[in-house]
Amino acid sequence: MTKQAIMIAILANENCNDHRHWLEACEKMKDQILYKTIDLTRGDWLGNIIDFGPDILLAKPGGLTAPFKQLYDERLLILVKELGLNCYPTLDEILIYENKRYFSYWLKANKIPHPETRVFYFQDEAISFLSSAVYPVVGKVNIGASGSGVTLLHDQKEALDYVRRSFSEKGSPKRWGPNLGKGNWLQRGLHYVLHPGDIEKKRSKYRTIRSDKQKGFVLLQEYIPHDFEWRIVVIGDSYFAHKKLKIGEKASGSLLKKYDNPPIRLFDFAKEIMDRFGFFSQAIDVFEKNDGSFLVNEMQCIFGQSDPYQMLVNGRPGRFVHQGGKWRFEEGDFNTNESYDLRLKTAINLFNNGR
Repeated sequence: MTKQAIMIAILANENCNDHRHWLEACEKMKDQILYKTIDLTRGDWLGNIIDFGPDILLAKPGGLTAPFKQLYDERLLILVKELGLNCYPTLDEILIYENKRYFSYWLKANKIPHPETRVFYFQDEAISFLSSAVYPVVGKVNIGASGSGVTLLHDQKEALDYVRRSFSEKGSPKRWGPNLGKGNWLQRGLHYVLHPGDIEKKRSKYRTIRSDKQKGFVLLQEYIPHDFEWRIVVIGDSYFAHKKLKIGEKASGSLLKKYDNPPIRLFDFAKEIMDRFGFFSQAIDVFEKNDGSFLVNEMQCIFGQSDPYQMLVNGRPGRFVHQGGKWRFEEGDFNTNESYDLRLKTAINLFNNGR
C-alpha cells in the first residue's frame, strides 16, 4: 500500500452482517486503500470517524425499522453537511431511500412522473379520500423492501379496514416472515442446512421487522395496471436494465426476472434523473405506459441482486455507457459481489476526480 492510500470508512448499521459486500469489495482493493468499519449506530460513532479521518464514507443504511433509518439519516447529515465528508451513495440518495413519505414529496416537488401518491396523518381525511377513490388502491408502509409493505386494496371496504388499522394500535399490515413469492425453496433450504447459524439471524431479523409498527399515518398510491416493472440499475457511468415480472398482484419482491433487450429510451429517462440530481447509485423501478412513457415507482440507492448480472443483451451480460452523445453496449462481467465491486470503483473514481 502506498502512502497516498485512500482512507475509507464503511458505515455499518444495526445489522452486524449487512455491510459484508462492502468489506469484500474493499478487501479486493486493499493494495490501494486503507479501510475500517465504523458502526454508525453506536455512541462513539462521531469520535471514531473524526479520529480515522476518512476520505470516503461507504454507506449502508438499514432498511428494517424506522427508528434506525432515522438515526442513520441524521448522523449522516452531520458527517456530510457539517463535516464536509464525501459519501457514497450520496446523502440525497440515502434520504429518499426507504422513506416512502419523503420520496413521494420529492417526486412531486421535482415533477418526476410517478403514480399519484397521498399521505394522510388524519384518519377522517383518509376516509374522505376513499369515498371517491378509483379502485384498486395501493397501500404502502413507509419502510419495507421487497414488497413487504405493499397491500393491494381492491374495494372501499378493504381500504377502510386498512386505514382504520393504520390508525389503531395494530398499525399498517407488513410482511415480516419469509417471502413466499421468491421461490427457490430447495436452494434456500440447502443454505440453512449448510449454515444452521443463519437460521437464528433470520429469526432475529423477522422479530425486528415485526416490532416496527407503522401507525398514525397512511400512504395510499394510485394503482397502475402492469405485467412487469422495468428495473434500471445505474452505478456511476454504467447502466443496466431488466424486467421484474409480476407474481400474483405485484412485481416487487418476486425475484422473477426477464432479460429482454431494454429500449434505449429507458436509459435516456434514467440518465436525465441521475444527471439532474447528481446521483451515482440507483435502482429505478418504472412502469411503462401504453404510450411508451415511464412512471417512477421506486428509487433505491441500496438494492439486492439475485443473479450474477443485471442485464443481458442478446443473451450476453454487460452494461451500457453513454459516450459521444450515444449509448454503447459493453459486454462483460460488471456485477460481481452483487455490484459492490463496481460501486467501490465508482466511489474511488468520483473522489479522485473531485466529484
